[in-house]
Amino acid sequence: MNLGDISALLQARPVGHSLPQALYTGQEAFEFDLAAIFGQSWLFVGFEAELRQPGDYLSFMIGRWPVLVVHGRDGELRAFHNSCRHRGSILCKPGEGHVARLICPYHSWTYGLDGRLLAAGRMPEVFDKGEHSLKPIHLERVAGAVFVCLAETPPDIATIRRDLTPLLAPHNLGHAKLAHQATLVEYANWKLVMENGRECYHCASGHPELSRSFPINASAYFDFADDTATRFERRMADLAMPMGPVGEDWWQAVRFPLNDGTVAMSTDGQFTVNKLMCDIGGGDTGSLRWAIEPNNFCHSTAEYTFAFSAYPVSPTETHVVSKWLVHEDAVEGVDYDIASLTDLWTRTNLQDKELAENNQLGVNSPGYTPGPYSPDAESLTMRFVDWYCAKANAYLDRAAR
Repeated sequence: MNLGDISALLQARPVGHSLPQALYTGQEAFEFDLAAIFGQSWLFVGFEAELRQPGDYLSFMIGRWPVLVVHGRDGELRAFHNSCRHRGSILCKPGEGHVARLICPYHSWTYGLDGRLLAAGRMPEVFDKGEHSLKPIHLERVAGAVFVCLAETPPDIATIRRDLTPLLAPHNLGHAKLAHQATLVEYANWKLVMENGRECYHCASGHPELSRSFPINASAYFDFADDTATRFERRMADLAMPMGPVGEDWWQAVRFPLNDGTVAMSTDGQFTVNKLMCDIGGGDTGSLRWAIEPNNFCHSTAEYTFAFSAYPVSPTETHVVSKWLVHEDAVEGVDYDIASLTDLWTRTNLQDKELAENNQLGVNSPGYTPGPYSPDAESLTMRFVDWYCAKANAYLDRAAR
């Protein structure tokens, strides 16, 4: 399948419908997605709270591409291609850790935390270490979140920094710590995982625990049929809590009310952490949902910030990475326990895993054809797929030129 075939598939999609089968199943489409979508977008990859000290690092895969984010001795965060300039071995295995220097496990080429090559044994005298620094990747910090972009020229990020920062400010991400992280393997295309994560049409039957606190019957982008929104807006205004909505085509954020009788996104709707991230209004301030295309959504509540990111592995395999942040002064076993903190989203993720895998099995069928989205219940899913198609077509246009 060449780029012309991809273009034909995109053009064949009826407006308001899901994608043609090959875009969910084909190896060629998967390779295209890596290049056109993940290779050209700002990607949320974690939080500054995970990289507190010089030498702290995060190592992760974006498709087949190993990426390294490091806290430098000068306080800067930098991202690099996790590939030694000698023969290409990765420097740090996927995960997180702390190092004084970056040392290749293969032949011990040694790099500073700023990516400069410091030592390369048994090389000739004419060898110039200055020409063999690690190759950088664009990195930006936004309100405590960390983004990378592998494109040569990244999209503008100024608007999200300007508009998301005041909404996230009350949630104290600068005083957060990572309480727990989990990775879930889902045997479904990354787009099916994200389509599922962008709607709650399935929540009434698929997520009984989430439905306790989450307003599953809200229409479109948290539109309420009664005066729920008006009452919530007045209370947030009284508390000087910014609400939004704000966003562009590739991200959006809005604060919304939880269901009556609940104050937290937890299994029983009550707080699971004694030390709140945001104690304004006693913590009864709903949830700030912020979502980044192509592969992320987060909920920042009074007690935690939860982050969900879907990383493509193959046409029919996706790794979902979940992170829970709590206040840096909250003590595990005293102010919270991991089981209670993570219970709601762990249950929800496992339920979504089954739904996405069932979806993939059905999409594989010769009887599959693109079906229509509900403009009321699946507006955010339709928004995601429309964005995907626009991003893909823009890449195709550049390639044609």
